[in-house]
Amino acid sequence: MRKVISGIYYEDQYPGLTLGLIETGAGLLLIDAPPRVEDGREWLITLTELGKPEYLALLDSHPDRTLGARIFDLRRIAQEETLQIIDGWSDTFKGGANPIGGESDQFKRISGVRKSTPEISFTNQLELFLGSRVVQFWHQPGPTRGAMWVVLPKEKVVFIGDTVCLNEPPYLGEADLEAWLESLDVLRAEDMQGFRRLSGRDGRIKRDDVHAMARFLRKIQVRLERLTSVENREAAAEKIARELLKDFAVGSPRAELALQRLKSGLMNLYSRRYPDDD
Repeated sequence: MRKVISGIYYEDQYPGLTLGLIETGAGLLLIDAPPRVEDGREWLITLTELGKPEYLALLDSHPDRTLGARIFDLRRIAQEETLQIIDGWSDTFKGGANPIGGESDQFKRISGVRKSTPEISFTNQLELFLGSRVVQFWHQPGPTRGAMWVVLPKEKVVFIGDTVCLNEPPYLGEADLEAWLESLDVLRAEDMQGFRRLSGRDGRIKRDDVHAMARFLRKIQVRLERLTSVENREAAAEKIARELLKDFAVGSPRAELALQRLKSGLMNLYSRRYPDDD
């Protein structure tokens, strides 16, 4: 576990996901959950020395960060759109049915998925007073329509989920590219200067990483336009995915997974943006 400042940490030892932890006078606030049950239980054991977990914030509806939440008997917090998405899922999840290049793809069959449904939700912003901490939850769509940030204004720390992905490409299938770019503008705004930014995949990130993410998303906008003029869209999407993958330093063991993530994301995003072309 890595310390950000006193009482605020992130954990990057679990595959594909970076977790967050905030100590408060009202118990521990956890940010996201490991997708594997055994990792979730290990995470909870690790936290016993720091206090009792009371809250779990889910930064969006991606299965990598939500499926594991079903074993956490905590008050779960999410943006309203995320709640609606999870609430609409089947109670059984099969990762191979619709692979998206996530850690969750390898799960053959998981039951009890609906136990991950949040109990606390909000539309635009939520503020909780937890002991001496003021913790804010901001709706910042982009990676999904229900993506949110956890913001500590006094401590100047913000957990941003998949808003910025540094080492591997994000899943694009549920994205709103224009809203995503607006969220990046918020992250670069003057009143966010001096904040420590924690990515949900990569831990600490810099301002230059935010710029790089914006450039990547603008590339996606252009590449999607290209797909409108080709006949073999799937082959074209794979070619584009291979080109885009060069923007990331993905190691060979995970390259195929990242390629699958980009390809499936592009195809799903295209189908949503251009439904009449299907």
